[in-house]
Amino acid sequence: MSPTISSVSVLGAGVLGSQIAFQAAIKGFPVTVYDIDDDALTTARSRFDKLAATYVKSVAGVDADATKAALDRLTPTTDLAAAAQSDLVIEAVPEILDLKRETYEKLGKLAPTKTIFASNSSTLLPSDLKGFTGRPDRFLHLHFANMIWLHNTAEVMGSPDTDPKVYAEVVEFAKAIGMVPIELHKEKAGYVLNSLLVPFLRAGMELVAGGYADPGDVDETWRVGTGAPAGPCQIWDVVGMRTGYNIMAAGTDEEKQLAAWLKKNYIDKGKLGLESGEGFYKYT
Repeated sequence: MSPTISSVSVLGAGVLGSQIAFQAAIKGFPVTVYDIDDDALTTARSRFDKLAATYVKSVAGVDADATKAALDRLTPTTDLAAAAQSDLVIEAVPEILDLKRETYEKLGKLAPTKTIFASNSSTLLPSDLKGFTGRPDRFLHLHFANMIWLHNTAEVMGSPDTDPKVYAEVVEFAKAIGMVPIELHKEKAGYVLNSLLVPFLRAGMELVAGGYADPGDVDETWRVGTGAPAGPCQIWDVVGMRTGYNIMAAGTDEEKQLAAWLKKNYIDKGKLGLESGEGFYKYT
C-alpha cells in the first residue's frame, strides 16, 4: 500500500481503464470502477475476467487465488458520487476535452477536499484540465502504457500549480502498484514515451497508407533490422486504432490526413486493433 493512498477509483472502464483498475487491485488496493451505464460495466467485467487469465499466464508469482482476490477488490458502479470518495481518482475517459471538463466539474463537487485527481490523458496537458477540477494543487497526470502488466511505466506530470507533496504521493502510489515511475519536471505533450513512440508509429503507418509496403513487411523490416520484438503496425494494434486516430486528428495537416485514412480504412470497418480482433492483423 501507498503510505497516504489506500483506496482508488478509476473513471472509465475501457481497455486501459480496466487494466489500471486490475493492476491496482492485484497489488491489494480496493478499487471502485466507474462507467456511464450497466452495459459498459458488463463489458468491463468481461475485460477483468480476461485480464485475470492473462495475469495467471503472463505475470510471475500470480496464480488463480491472487486474481480471484483482485476481482473481489473491484467494485463497479455507475454512481460518480461513490467513485469520488477514494483517496485517488484516476480519470481514463475518452480523449474529448468537453467530456473531461464535464467529468471534472461534477467530480470536483462530489469528492472530499483530500482526494487527489489524476488524468491518464495521452494528448492533453495538466494545464488544459486543471481549471475544471476545483483543486489544481491536487491534480496531475498519471499516464500508463497499454498492456500495463508488461509495459509497466507510469509517467507522472504535474502543472505549475501541482503541490510537490501530492506529486510525491502519486509517485509512491505508482511504485506501490508495481509501476516504474517516470518523473517529468515540466509539462510535455506526449510525455517521454509517446514523444519517442508516436513519430515511430506514424512513420510506419505512413508507409502503409502511402502504399509503399504491406504491414507485415514494414514490421519485419523493423524486427530484423533492429532486433525489436514488434514493429509499428503490431504496436498500433495493441495501442488501438481509436487512440491513434485521436492523437493524429489533433495534430498537423498531414497527421489529420493520416487520421482520416485510418478512420476510413479501419475504424469505420470495425478494425480497431487487438480489442476487436482485427486491425492491421487478424487475431483469434
